[in-house]
Amino acid sequence: MIKQDSIILKLIAKEKIRQEEGLELIASENFVSAQIAAATGSILTNKYAEGLPGKRYYGGCHIVDEVESLAIERAKALFNVDWVNVQPHSGSQANAALMMGVLKPGDKILGFNLAHGGHLTHGSPVNFSGKLYQSFFYGVNRETGRVEWEEVAQKARRLQPVMMICGASAYSRDWDYVRLRAIADEIGAFLWADIAHPAGLISQGLLNNPFPHCHFVTTTTHKTLRGPRGGMILMGKDFNNPFGKTNAKGMVQRMSTLLDAAVFPGTQGGPLVHSIAAKAIACYEAMTSNYKAYAIQVQKNATVMAQALMDKGYKIISDGTDNHLLLLDLSSKNISGKKAEAALQKAAITTNKNLIPFDRTTPQITSGIRLGTAAITTRGLVASDMLLVVEWIDRVLKNIENESKIKKVKEEVNKYMSHFPLTMVDHSN
Repeated sequence: MIKQDSIILKLIAKEKIRQEEGLELIASENFVSAQIAAATGSILTNKYAEGLPGKRYYGGCHIVDEVESLAIERAKALFNVDWVNVQPHSGSQANAALMMGVLKPGDKILGFNLAHGGHLTHGSPVNFSGKLYQSFFYGVNRETGRVEWEEVAQKARRLQPVMMICGASAYSRDWDYVRLRAIADEIGAFLWADIAHPAGLISQGLLNNPFPHCHFVTTTTHKTLRGPRGGMILMGKDFNNPFGKTNAKGMVQRMSTLLDAAVFPGTQGGPLVHSIAAKAIACYEAMTSNYKAYAIQVQKNATVMAQALMDKGYKIISDGTDNHLLLLDLSSKNISGKKAEAALQKAAITTNKNLIPFDRTTPQITSGIRLGTAAITTRGLVASDMLLVVEWIDRVLKNIENESKIKKVKEEVNKYMSHFPLTMVDHSN
């Protein structure tokens, strides 16, 4: 009999307590259902399944073929699209495969500036995307904190990129996919939307839909979609090739072959079948009325939180939010994001330090923190609770050097969150 690893088991138990007792405000995190957790930890992890359903390089894949096929069909139904690859291990690997399948090394890409809320894989020089491709960026207006589409158009015309990228990790406003597609068509570029953060809200029609307008869409499955950690690549029903006339259906088939090959064998080996099973469950849960109500509440909670912070004199980049996250600018408070994150953590409020647009500090220090409502909404918190959450944040930041007052907030947070147990209930009910 194999001896239990008591050290790791104790650490898992400690992490469970941390999650249960605290406020999880990191915008990229969430809590999965019991059935998603069970699938992720299931015996499916034992199976190698390189290739695609019906086209594997290993025997014994007839059951996992059904698992992956179900995940594909559910993702297609959830987002109303023609094609999905559910194998990427993460959002970054989905993005890497997409770029490998569509671009050549040295091609020009135009993405959203990481320092303004973009993502590493959209051309950052420290990332593969900035090392393999010529990367250029657009950002937000200094006064409004919003992307200005005419500025994007002007840069696109001047630079003539092969690929335009939209989507972000710390931008709280919706995207004008219609305008972006018009710009892409004007210069003959592909348009790619990375919806890793707002995918769940988009699936419920709460934000603009990228699929009728973007040639490619990538997403993670573990943020607002509330599934396992992983990624997907998707293509919509109307694919119009900017580099020559062809029918949409034929182009989807051609591009899907390239992208399937870019995932495997291009960027990864055997898929994580246990994670794919959990992705199938996440898509199933996201097609329920319970999830619709959840997504609406996520958006409402973020709006209320942003307004409550502004009412207390805090600066929110772009003066509000359309989605599940907001970026708090602490530069006028003379508090760094690093210091704020550490103080809030002592109060059992988990956030992450984040650069703000035109930040004068470094990514290790930052002038802001990013907040999100996806995880606390899963716990059951509603709009009225956001006022209390903001009150706690404000008390910590106003008493950032006062350990006793921060400890008092922690006690209040722990007691309050005991009324919202992390039982990983069945989200499909």
